[in-house]
Amino acid sequence: MMGYWDGKAAALENIRHYSRGEGWRASEDQKNDKGEVVERGSARSVEETLTLALNASNLVLLTGAGSSFCARNPKDDAKQAPGMRDLWDAVVVAATLAPIDAIAAKVPNTKAIAEAKNIEKFLTHCKMYLELFGADKAKEVSDFITLAEKTIAARVDFASEATDLTAHQAIIRKIARRGIRKPRVRIFTTNYDLCFEYAAQGLRFTVIDGFSHSIPQVYDRGHFVHDIVRRDGGKDSPDYIENVFHLHKLHGSIDWRRKGSELLRSRDDRDGTPALIYPRDSKYQEAFESPYLDMMSAFQTAIREPDTALIVSGFGFNDDHISKPIMAAVEANMTLRIVVCDMAFLASTELEKADHILSAESSAQENASPFFAKLKRLADIGDQRISLLNGRFQDLAQAIPDLVAQTERERHAERIKVLHEPPIGAGA
Repeated sequence: MMGYWDGKAAALENIRHYSRGEGWRASEDQKNDKGEVVERGSARSVEETLTLALNASNLVLLTGAGSSFCARNPKDDAKQAPGMRDLWDAVVVAATLAPIDAIAAKVPNTKAIAEAKNIEKFLTHCKMYLELFGADKAKEVSDFITLAEKTIAARVDFASEATDLTAHQAIIRKIARRGIRKPRVRIFTTNYDLCFEYAAQGLRFTVIDGFSHSIPQVYDRGHFVHDIVRRDGGKDSPDYIENVFHLHKLHGSIDWRRKGSELLRSRDDRDGTPALIYPRDSKYQEAFESPYLDMMSAFQTAIREPDTALIVSGFGFNDDHISKPIMAAVEANMTLRIVVCDMAFLASTELEKADHILSAESSAQENASPFFAKLKRLADIGDQRISLLNGRFQDLAQAIPDLVAQTERERHAERIKVLHEPPIGAGA
């Protein structure tokens, strides 16, 4: 059966808005054969919802693996953003000296997990086995974990300057242009890849991510309170520059390396071991170690600030150490507004019906987190702080209104970029 999100169900809109008492309404108006509108779409409601979020005093964006799937490398044989099944396949290929079948035979209760190809659960059991028996008695398992982690780190390293990051750039361009009187936008992501970094580079936006501007770049939590200002001669007060945002990587980054007590930015393993929270159940405990603790603390603080809007897209609410603080903030912060845009709210079979309005009881995607149901329940009982959209990260990027005009600095950066590109038709 053809899935809605392959992009082949052309009759369906890419985003749906949930309204209490009405259900999931398509974005565009429904018209009859004469071109007359018979059912109003939700485009206006979606725009109003997102505009209200953008105008909040504090704006926070949370993304996960779903935001990386729209990043595409130009060549068919190039590495693309991996899903969990892709990581499993990569580990299977790499594990020639210690095949997964052999590890599954050694580690209790992992045969069924191996058959399900669940890399997160498999590594969880391997880590528990290693903790119980120690590296000496469980050397084969220890070697497998090391190999699996190295393989995962290599597989998620897919983004480059050549990667199509249209959606990431659209999101950054629309949410990071804020008046200087408002706090900078904060983007939190569980992804290891460098999609947001390369997207910001292409836009000439400035990223504050906790690392120094010296060489080598060293992490210090104090750098998050720094800002970028322009100090022209003759001015007594600082002039805050435009297009600056904060980036917090909750599970680490492929260009982080631990060297002694310091965290450096480097992609060279000779500079230390990668600083990543790998997919396994222990990531809850690991998230409360430095530097991840700094990121988590910043996230929990941000969503408890008054007049805050939290936009969530591409995050499946499967990480309890992130999902539970969100729900706690919903309970504690009466001024917190949440916009969740995810394809988990509706199953493909519901979307394939092509109905303009899907009922409130329409089924969710299989294996969707129960947190989606909790948010929907809040919307159903009239919590106007909760706004639900069924769509992908790239759909959200398109739906967010562009409230601030392009700055002269951005236009200048585009002109200079074109200046250094070869003329059209050159070399033909």
